[in-house]
Amino acid sequence: MSGIDSRGKLEEQPFTHRITKDGKVFIHWHGRQIMILKGKSADKFITSIERLDSQQAQLLMARVTGHFKHGNEKGT
Repeated sequence: MSGIDSRGKLEEQPFTHRITKDGKVFIHWHGRQIMILKGKSADKFITSIERLDSQQAQLLMARVTGHFKHGNEKGT
């Protein structure tokens, strides 16, 4: 993940997720619930995360939540 996570924040594995029987996905950051996915977005997430290793799963959850995008990044 070099270049993508240059500060190593995702190595700490701050994100977790829980999938309910009815297909909802609860995403947590450091134990705090930050997002609920339902419907097509939940289905897409579940399909994607099943085939990823833990580091790639962390990156996916960071992207889905937009948690590391607050509008103050410098353009590349």
